[in-house]
Amino acid sequence: MADQLLVATRKGLFTVSRRSGGWAVDDVAFLGDNCPIVMHDPRDDALYAGLSHGHFGNKMHRSDDGCTTWTEISTPAFPEMPEGYEPPVNPMTGKVIPWKLKLLWALEPGGADNVGRLWAGTIPGGLFRSDDRGETWTLNRPLWDDPRRNEWFGGGYDEPGIHSIAVDPRDADHVVVGVSCGGVWITQDAGASWTLGGKDMRAEYMPPERAFDPTIQDPHLIATCADHPDVMWVQHHNGLFRSSDAGVSWTELACETPSSFGFAVSAHPHDPNTAWFVPAVKDELRYPTDGKLVVTRTRDAGASFEVLTEGLPQDHAYDLVYRHAMDIDETGDTLAFGSTTGNLWLTSDGGDHWASISSHLPPIYAVRFIKRG
Repeated sequence: MADQLLVATRKGLFTVSRRSGGWAVDDVAFLGDNCPIVMHDPRDDALYAGLSHGHFGNKMHRSDDGCTTWTEISTPAFPEMPEGYEPPVNPMTGKVIPWKLKLLWALEPGGADNVGRLWAGTIPGGLFRSDDRGETWTLNRPLWDDPRRNEWFGGGYDEPGIHSIAVDPRDADHVVVGVSCGGVWITQDAGASWTLGGKDMRAEYMPPERAFDPTIQDPHLIATCADHPDVMWVQHHNGLFRSSDAGVSWTELACETPSSFGFAVSAHPHDPNTAWFVPAVKDELRYPTDGKLVVTRTRDAGASFEVLTEGLPQDHAYDLVYRHAMDIDETGDTLAFGSTTGNLWLTSDGGDHWASISSHLPPIYAVRFIKRG
């Protein structure tokens, strides 16, 4: 059972700990700095934080003593542009996709048999790998150079980006990544080659003849069942989807109450039929339907959904929950999520009852339990 929670925000990285009277915020690192992503590596207990300094760029830091001290490490960086390279153009805006790091958008540890390996996803659509705990990074050129990347375009951001990286616990060379907007990509050889998954995903924002084109899908987040890694869940721009073949093909789930749009999704670590979502009104609006903050849960593989409200504000609530701002611990009972208004909630009974941990944090980008053992 996790006893600590990391909360990455617009103004620092906060640590929330379980106490005898419940959970409470007890420390902060990088106070005042924009911290869009954080990761705990259960293989060696290291913590990683990505910082975005605006004009001064992105930085990476690692802690080997549980947030007490931090060491700056290398930041994923694009190599020198090859001579004669013609960068792709965003098909929606006509603007050139830049050859430089704009945002660290995903961090994931590699497999148990390759301690030290890390994966990072970025805007604009770069996938990076480190094999030395972040001391050096290499851009995955087979994916970056794939001609099908010319179809990728931005969703909420101007450029496409990689936000989801799922490493198969049975085979660390098997990795699935999610791209907004660029679909689901799969490698079986640690990135040496890639195939395009996402069969039967549907994009209602495209003309009918391209609605099922896998290269332009907008999966907002991919969540994997730890004990059954072939089972994946996606919160998509216009629906919820479930895969039982590790992202190759997907089934759209019928859930319109209160909405099928959102960003966050958590998969139960043991039960392949259970997952949680945080719905919202989509496109330019992006707030809870009717100003009521809810979590939806399915326990039958998406055949039906429950709307969970106990302990969540049901009147004039305008909390948007970003894609990395919800997490589940290793028991499958404790979940936490944070919002753009700095509210943080936690449940210890699978979502039946929620409690407010804080209502005055900076805007929350990412929430991660420190999972040990």
